[in-house]
Amino acid sequence: MVLVESDSELSRGDPAPYFELPAAAGDTVALDDLLSYDAVLIVFTCNHCPYAEAKVEELNHLTETYPSLAVVGINPNDAEAYPEDSLDRMRERVSADEVRYTAYLRDESQAVTDEYGAVCTPDPFLFNRRSSGDESQFELVFHSRIDDAMSPNEAVSAYEMRRAVEAVLNDEPIPLTETPSQGCSIK
Repeated sequence: MVLVESDSELSRGDPAPYFELPAAAGDTVALDDLLSYDAVLIVFTCNHCPYAEAKVEELNHLTETYPSLAVVGINPNDAEAYPEDSLDRMRERVSADEVRYTAYLRDESQAVTDEYGAVCTPDPFLFNRRSSGDESQFELVFHSRIDDAMSPNEAVSAYEMRRAVEAVLNDEPIPLTETPSQGCSIK
């Protein structure tokens, strides 16, 4: 395990890079499929990293609490080297109701991960839907950690992503400073 901090080249206001990836639910999900949501939280994550695993319940909570937010987990890790991160294992976790995100996707080629500049698991990106005429797209509004517990065994005292999501959904400024996420390097 290599501990790294997130440092993406995406900046606030940048559009979400497009993706169309296989989902653990058995279908394929594209960014355009999420345009009915007001916001989307894209989290590069996996099954084997203890830092990512420590955030699963909070991501499930965000999914269940905010119906106008799509929570999308994208697993980019090498499944040959890390069998726990295979699409089959992702499907098992979704079927067992352990992972309840809007979508849990597999980025086997890591092309989408590269487009976002994600470097660790978890690496969360919050996008707000902006409309102009008949066109809608998601724009980056917050690239920061999920909460203030920076190691798997720390207790959470501030649910920062919840506050950011609530601000975005209420069309208010996000009252937080971005803090890089920390976790395992993408394998």
